[in-house]
Amino acid sequence: MAVAAALLGRAAVLGLVTATGGRRFLRCGTGAGLRGGGAGTLLGGTVVCRVGGAVEQCLSRGISSDQRPKRPLTAYLRFVIDNRPAFREKNPEASNLELIKKLAGAWKELPASQKQVYEEARKTDWKRYGEQMAAYKAQLTPAQAAALKEERRKQLAKRRSIRAKRAKLKKLFDTWQKLSASQKQPYLQLAEDDKVRYENEMKSWEAKMIELGREDLVRSKKQRLKKKPAENAKQAEIAKASSAGNKAKFKKSEE
Repeated sequence: MAVAAALLGRAAVLGLVTATGGRRFLRCGTGAGLRGGGAGTLLGGTVVCRVGGAVEQCLSRGISSDQRPKRPLTAYLRFVIDNRPAFREKNPEASNLELIKKLAGAWKELPASQKQVYEEARKTDWKRYGEQMAAYKAQLTPAQAAALKEERRKQLAKRRSIRAKRAKLKKLFDTWQKLSASQKQPYLQLAEDDKVRYENEMKSWEAKMIELGREDLVRSKKQRLKKKPAENAKQAEIAKASSAGNKAKFKKSEE
């Protein structure tokens, strides 16, 4: 809501708010940008969006961040893409992580003259990228530019949040590694207790599922074979009686 309010405020300042029949709308672009239903309405060849509707979606309608020119690859990534097939052929059994480590090592040992080839390609693409970005921004309306800017801000915030979480986990891991065996023991014991509790709860739940005839939900076939012979005989007897009853009803209906 705060984002929507900010966009509406900016739209009002830019003169993008219009009124029709006592209701406020946003002019979001031409009719070519309107697809399907949603909050958009076509008035005189202009797409307008009801205030309070899907404002951000409507503001960026017709132009999405997917159309934004892609940032050029770094010199290192170009090297990886060029050489990965050959490294994979030479190391067919290597995992993806092992393969990347080998490529990183090869890049580190690559002569400066060969690295420069990839760097020059990056510079050429960066120049082209600048021209493409200028053309891309020139076609945006102020409202679309504001919406896409906000979308970009959210993406960057999400990335920063992920990096922060990874850093926190790494810090915790490093702290754990520095603990002595006696300091780790209480936590290891809690983990073991949780494991035992989980196994007991799982066995109880699976036994209940078997009683209900949902053997398909248990973890393995071993659990399905744990039915008591008496329970199997009882279920077979019930099934037989049910079948006989159905046959009797069917015969009676024929008569």
